[in-house]
Amino acid sequence: MIPAEAGRPSLADTLGTDARTAAKPQLAVVGATGAVGSVLLGILSERADIWGEIRLIASPRSAGRKLTVRGAEVEVVALSEEAFDGIDVAMFDVPDEVSAQWVPVAVAKGAVVIDNAGTFRLDPDVPLVVPEVNAHAARVRPRGIIANPNCTTLSMIVALGALHAEYGLSELIVSSYQAVSGSGKAGVDTLRAQLSAVSGTELGNTPGDVRRAVGDTLGPFPAPIALNVVPWAGSLREDGWSSEELKIRDESRKILGLPELPVTATCVRVPVITTHSLTVHARFENEVTVAGAHEILAAAPGVVLSDDPARDEYPTPADVVGTDPTWVGRVRRSLDDPRALELFVCGDNLRKGAALNTAQIGELVAAELQG
Repeated sequence: MIPAEAGRPSLADTLGTDARTAAKPQLAVVGATGAVGSVLLGILSERADIWGEIRLIASPRSAGRKLTVRGAEVEVVALSEEAFDGIDVAMFDVPDEVSAQWVPVAVAKGAVVIDNAGTFRLDPDVPLVVPEVNAHAARVRPRGIIANPNCTTLSMIVALGALHAEYGLSELIVSSYQAVSGSGKAGVDTLRAQLSAVSGTELGNTPGDVRRAVGDTLGPFPAPIALNVVPWAGSLREDGWSSEELKIRDESRKILGLPELPVTATCVRVPVITTHSLTVHARFENEVTVAGAHEILAAAPGVVLSDDPARDEYPTPADVVGTDPTWVGRVRRSLDDPRALELFVCGDNLRKGAALNTAQIGELVAAELQG
């Protein structure tokens, strides 16, 4: 059995043999009323019943609400130190500042935390885990925390991990086409409001006409999102890079165990509700073939290959939304480089991009705690 976190007895240490066999870890979902939290409750209800109590935690204003999980109504409790009493695993989907304050509290109360915020992702003592790629990393967590990657990274990394295992990734250039739900409910509401404003019009033919029509309904975006694409996602960083672009770089390096991997990313918001897409230029240490890549991707867990352009078969967000896998199409060997592949990738940013990956990590931890 894997040793427990420092200072914390394992579940096995506190139970007798018979009880240990039957016991299930106690789970807390923090941020249960949010967009990702709602998807996570559905996923927990669909997957194997490995949990004992599932305690739902949210801000005090949401306390008392009742949500359905595993077919039962569960009352939401307010975020507090006492809310983590008896909890073995806590899944957090909250803003970074809430994560920074409350994740250490949950760990101090004895929980293993799986955090979907950006707070701890690049901490060298916090593993950044995608179970299909680096499940082993979840077993070594000096701070009692496992981080969940950003939704954009997750939309592509399962496919890239499979190709890297065979060919050895040496360079990565990506452009993302990110859905508005990546900006939360405000992003979705903004797109819907703007679509209503432009629907049935002839807008989009003269400079500034769309901007004038949508008025002050820009929401979290710096420009209109309806009838438009916005070459910006995240916050400004040094030399004109955005935080979202740097996340793709830093997280891909950490997950794949390639700290010096050259990565270039350009992030774009598009008028899609849910499901991120990416174009990927991946260069490898060894020569590649389309047939070989197809074979690898078709067999990779968590990947669906949809690649027959002659029959108009390739993934699009409208077809991928609501599904769990990473979908890959438009696989081509680069025209001028026999060691590079071009791919188009789609992944639901609320499912595998957040909630599903969290649930999968939780299953790894639960199996470990039960021995």
